[in-house]
Amino acid sequence: MVKGTLLAESLKIGAELSVAGLRLTRVSRRDVSVSVSTVQSPVWTFLEFEADDAVAGPLAESLARSLLAEGGWYADFRADDDHVVVFAGKVFRYQRGDQDGRAVAMDYGRAMGVPEHQLDWPD
Repeated sequence: MVKGTLLAESLKIGAELSVAGLRLTRVSRRDVSVSVSTVQSPVWTFLEFEADDAVAGPLAESLARSLLAEGGWYADFRADDDHVVVFAGKVFRYQRGDQDGRAVAMDYGRAMGVPEHQLDWPD
C-alpha cells in the first residue's frame, strides 16, 4: 500500500495532481515557522494520502511534474518495501533501509536547497 504526505505549499501554481485511486486520508495545518527556509511558507498544509501499490509510478510522475523546483520542496511516500522521494523533475526509489539509496536522495535534496533538518523522511 502507498502511504505518504504532500505539502500543499510545495505545488506549483496551476498544478493539478490527478491520480486515479489516490485517496486523501487526512488534512492538517501547522505553524512550522521555526524550521523553514527563507523561501518556504511558515504555515504548511499536510495532505496525507494512500493508494494501492500500482499507483506508485503514476503518482511519482505526477508529483515530479507538479512540485515547485525552487524552495527545497519534495514529497515522499512508501510503496510496498520501497521509499519514493520526489523532487521537481526527479524521482528516487529505493528499498526501505537501503542507506546508500537514501543518501543519494538526500544529497540531491541538499543540492536543491532542502534544509538539512527537513531531510528526515522516515524509512
